[in-house]
Amino acid sequence: MMSPQFVSRWRGADLGLPIPEERHAVSVCLPRWRDNVGYEEGDPAVTGAMKCGYPRFFFHPDTARLFAECEHRLARPGECAIAFPSERVARRCAEFVARETGSPVRVGAEFDGRVHAVLMPLAARDTAKAFWQHAGEIVPSRQAVALLEGHATATADGARQKQLLRERVAELQGCSAEDVYLFPSGMAAVFTAYRLFQRLRPERRSIQFGFPYVDNLKIQQRLSQIRSAERACSFFPRGTESDIDEVARSAATESLLGLFVELPGNPLLGSPNVARLSELSLRHDFPLLIDDTLAACVNLDTLPVADAVATSLTKYFSGAGNVLAGSLVLNRERPYYERMKALLAEEFEDIIYGEDAIVLERNSRDVAERIPKINDNAARLCEFLAERPDVADVFYPAFVDRANYERHLRPGGGFGGLFSVVLRDAATKTERFFDALQIPKGPNLGTSFTLCCPFTLLAHYRELDFAESCGISRYLIRVSVGLEDSDWQIERFAEALRECH
Repeated sequence: MMSPQFVSRWRGADLGLPIPEERHAVSVCLPRWRDNVGYEEGDPAVTGAMKCGYPRFFFHPDTARLFAECEHRLARPGECAIAFPSERVARRCAEFVARETGSPVRVGAEFDGRVHAVLMPLAARDTAKAFWQHAGEIVPSRQAVALLEGHATATADGARQKQLLRERVAELQGCSAEDVYLFPSGMAAVFTAYRLFQRLRPERRSIQFGFPYVDNLKIQQRLSQIRSAERACSFFPRGTESDIDEVARSAATESLLGLFVELPGNPLLGSPNVARLSELSLRHDFPLLIDDTLAACVNLDTLPVADAVATSLTKYFSGAGNVLAGSLVLNRERPYYERMKALLAEEFEDIIYGEDAIVLERNSRDVAERIPKINDNAARLCEFLAERPDVADVFYPAFVDRANYERHLRPGGGFGGLFSVVLRDAATKTERFFDALQIPKGPNLGTSFTLCCPFTLLAHYRELDFAESCGISRYLIRVSVGLEDSDWQIERFAEALRECH
């Protein structure tokens, strides 16, 4: 039996309900394969049932109400509004929208300057929403509630908790708290690093090494100073040794903006040879950023081989699935440290909402105790699945590029809680398997409860052929393993596999 802390939203009747069961949940139940397709297609039967969603992709109902209030107060006829947590962020969005659409765009302050709204023609709204998604500098639902209900001034600023969070991240990363910066999402941390790299090395192309989470790539392709996505970023989706050879040849003949890499990667959990990439970055003078979110905060020591490390604190660090946040950590032993530190003194804004910081600090107190249990559960479940005849592939750091992963393993660290699985005869069996799987189903990862989603459908629905050309099956299911009893987890997967016969 599971303890009461675990959610169980996997039935068809659970469509659209929050995961976990609270107002500020950051995931939503999409229990059947067809529900995920319906979400991507904008089917009102699915989207109309959704009480929430991942907040960078789906405007939380309370945040949407805030936008509506900004429109009521500020918009002219034919205009809509999307609100951001500072004037700087709003102006970044306005510049992006104007550049992409040619539409007239303006920025207005509201709620005593606590938010700034980008006001634009209705036709430009999807472009502004893309910025919200890629940049991650969002107004969270807790802040929206506080503003709308008129108690924003009474909400604690979270200053003490923010300092505790910086100290906790610093302890995990082995650095000074002075070199830890907090953001309203992990993507906002990556976007900030990208902007720093652009200021340090303007008009140069970046390198995305290995297939990344979707917005890590979109930031480089869409938010670059260079208008052409192909010229702005060179993408090496496989992340092989021969790809490193190609990066070396490029770095020897041109000045690069910087290199971005995940360790391990999402969703194939591969681990590129980051040690070799780090050597190249030093030899050819370009900065290197590692996104170590899937290392689960305590498993890998990545900072020594990077100029900066970005982490989505939404995931394993929080574990509760009810708050978005991110961190960016600078390595003071690397050559770009002083220049990045100086730029952050100009660039950085403390826009993580105080109440979110309070929730995150409380959630993360037990991170070092949670992760080893998650590591053990995931290893056992992956070993079970790898032996099943119905399973074609299990993507998991212990099975993919293990030597590269272990090179950065901390004492007592493990292989994390995330894996992806592809079935044999996937086209005919995957939907039945997914629908039969009796675990929570929705976007997000790193929660204390097991959670899965048809990752490629949700992240790359409009580019499935492109994803498959990079080795990402459209039938791939990504699983984030939680703290439930391991035998219970294995039995859920065994039952779903039996349904395929």
